[in-house]
Amino acid sequence: MYHITLSKEIKQNCPEFRGAAVFAEVTNTPYCEGLWQEIATFTQELRARETTDSIKYQPVIAATREAYKRCGKDPSRYRPSAEALRRRLLRGLELYQIDTLVDLINLVSLRTGHSIGGFDADEIQGTDLELGIGRAEELFEG
Repeated sequence: MYHITLSKEIKQNCPEFRGAAVFAEVTNTPYCEGLWQEIATFTQELRARETTDSIKYQPVIAATREAYKRCGKDPSRYRPSAEALRRRLLRGLELYQIDTLVDLINLVSLRTGHSIGGFDADEIQGTDLELGIGRAEELFEG
């Protein structure tokens, strides 16, 4: 199992931060028709009720934008992923079809407004993980 901590910078700037980690054994597939039907339905609903200007006022996205600001990041330049996905759909673009797990994570992020990451536990080195603020000079192998 993993020991997940928050960096001092996150704790200091966002003391109310809460996160969750879900571990599951899954079998990924290249494509899931039912999932893409759900994405299409969500896209229609989103386009009927939101605009690119209204997204940032959605409570979860607004809270994430505020956290970015507290951590010294401009959320209009480095958008939270949930906001970026919604903006993409509202600009008339479609989501990229990657694989079932990535597509599912994107749909959950779209529905909830939470920016969500998914990782293959077999590829993680070590058991101590720290959530922090990325730096330009840091190496990230995603």
